Amino acid sequence: MTNKKKILYLVEAMGGGVVTYIETLANGLIDEFDFTIAYGQRDQTPDDLANHFDKRVKLVEIKNFTRPVNPVKDFLAQKEIKKLIKEEKPDLVHLHSSKAGALGRLFLCKGDYKMIYTPHGYSFLMQDSKLIMRKAYYLVEKICGRKKCLTVACGRGEWEEGLKVCKESTFISNGVDTRFIDAVLNDDEKKDDKFKVYTVGRVEFQKNPELFNEIAELLPGIEFVWIGQGELEKKLTSPNIKVTGWMTREEVFEKANQCDVFILPSRWEGLPLALLEAMYMKKICIVSDVVGNRDIVNNGVNGFICETAEEFAEVIKQLEIRIDDKIINNAYETIVDHYNDGWLCERYKDLYLEVLEK
Repeated sequence: MTNKKKILYLVEAMGGGVVTYIETLANGLIDEFDFTIAYGQRDQTPDDLANHFDKRVKLVEIKNFTRPVNPVKDFLAQKEIKKLIKEEKPDLVHLHSSKAGALGRLFLCKGDYKMIYTPHGYSFLMQDSKLIMRKAYYLVEKICGRKKCLTVACGRGEWEEGLKVCKESTFISNGVDTRFIDAVLNDDEKKDDKFKVYTVGRVEFQKNPELFNEIAELLPGIEFVWIGQGELEKKLTSPNIKVTGWMTREEVFEKANQCDVFILPSRWEGLPLALLEAMYMKKICIVSDVVGNRDIVNNGVNGFICETAEEFAEVIKQLEIRIDDKIINNAYETIVDHYNDGWLCERYKDLYLEVLEK
């Protein structure tokens, strides 16, 4: 089709769950729209990034995209982006992550294209930042929130937080690529007899490795697996913890499938894809009591919500004795009914068309 609308994704945080999110949308909607993805390189950006996307998706690296505030690099990054926009002439620009959201709304809001912003976790909610920086991030979001740009949060919790800084907003909950998971996993694959607990993600402050370690110390007879790596691996000192390092997406699911219980002791979340994926894989999920986790998990119905290491450990001990199939099935149905990739793509298709037609 030659009359497809052109969509440009600006993605500074091209790593972790954001990659999966972008991949799901671009590949799922490539028959409807032309996609160009301008991204920043991070340590966790996949080496084989191009292989994650349909060959019709165009990838362009923005050399000066950086996570921290850097006036020189930020100025150069917005020049790169303006040059790309002039070449690509998009109909719609979708900003992903707080950094891209700030640069886009401050410097790119006067073009002929429409603009959408998805935070993937507001910077002013990041507890590892100093209070003065969080206040600065909040002020930037407040200023940018007045620009002509629709904010689309990844879940209800993020949307409710976002209403403090931008009233022109909505939310479309994350979705899991169920077909990919089904293709990777082999139901007949023999699992180890040993009971295992796991989590997935970067070993960083947000994911609370200290609490993960404390839980493991309370249960020395159970193996704990952290799928990922990061700068705070030194916090994982309990001898029953294994850190896998970065793995391919296929390897992550294969490793997770060898485990029994998924835990997510995060200090904050947007709407965590790793949790959605674990629920679809029929793992019992135990999560911290924070926004994002609470959007998905109904305590005692499709998972468990805990606050202290002792609460996590007590639930895990009970599950080691008996896994509740009803909770597993409720979790699986939650994903199939409300958080699948087909549903996500349909919602975004409708939203893109609505925004473009205004």
